[in-house]
Amino acid sequence: MAQDWRLFQGGDTRPHEVETWPAAPPWRRFGDDARRRDKERPLPYLISDEDRDVVNMALHLHRPLLVTGRPGTGKSTLAHAIARELMLGEVLHWPVNSRSTLTEGLYSYDAVGRLREASLKRRADETAGTEPDIGDYLRLGPLGTALLPARTPRVLLVDELDKGDVDLPNDLLTVFEEGEFEIPELARLGEGRTVQVQYAGSREKVGITSGWVSCSVFPVVVITSNGEREFPPAFLRRCVRLDLKQPDEAQLQQIVTMHLGEQVGARAQELIADFVSRRNERELATDQLLNAVRLRSSGVRVDQDVLDKLFRSLNEVDAQ
Repeated sequence: MAQDWRLFQGGDTRPHEVETWPAAPPWRRFGDDARRRDKERPLPYLISDEDRDVVNMALHLHRPLLVTGRPGTGKSTLAHAIARELMLGEVLHWPVNSRSTLTEGLYSYDAVGRLREASLKRRADETAGTEPDIGDYLRLGPLGTALLPARTPRVLLVDELDKGDVDLPNDLLTVFEEGEFEIPELARLGEGRTVQVQYAGSREKVGITSGWVSCSVFPVVVITSNGEREFPPAFLRRCVRLDLKQPDEAQLQQIVTMHLGEQVGARAQELIADFVSRRNERELATDQLLNAVRLRSSGVRVDQDVLDKLFRSLNEVDAQ
């Protein structure tokens, strides 16, 4: 059985077609069919009563929810669970890195592209006096889109804020407190001027008047952190804080069953126990367990060597 699962052999193996390509795990399926299945059969989000109440406090207080916890505890998934259950549309996703700035989250302006377009138009017709529409070169970012006025809030996922610049949390404070921001490039056009601008997650446009975007209801902001560094006290005071714990053995059993079905889940007890034992010694994420169970359910002989490769410590991976 072990030799059957190795599609790639290497060495001097002759090129060959794979008659039956392995079916993808549920969490690695893409395209319209996958999106339709996710909407028809969304996976429940497992959360304790205590953590659920913290989420609801953030919703009632209209405050950002700062979610901490080890990788694989469901921090990012929480934002999608809130949006799905409360029917708040697609999640606006802002993945933060060391180069992220507040302006990037609010909007982007392609000034160079606009100048190039204006130059091309002048060359084509020297008598043409019209400049390219500035709205065609502006696009609201995920944070800027979340602050658009609407009857119900959008869900904004600010993912891994601790990877950003040390000043970014403080930069966010004013926007979170005031619920509005200015686009200087539009404000300079004059009071009362409305420009149609594209927003994140859509090809449609929205009108922005006098260069200001002001929310009518504060968005549901879910900020995740892996705890790589501390945030300023002023920022922490303005957030509702939720620390997600690692799922225990019973919860892992539920997670495996939800993703892979009852039959697979019933046969995964040994792997789950092994995973929990290893996790007590080093940092592991839940998706590593799901990968191991998926391989075994596909007919792969998951021996200790395979488990060692799948259950690699996250600290080992980060060090490379």
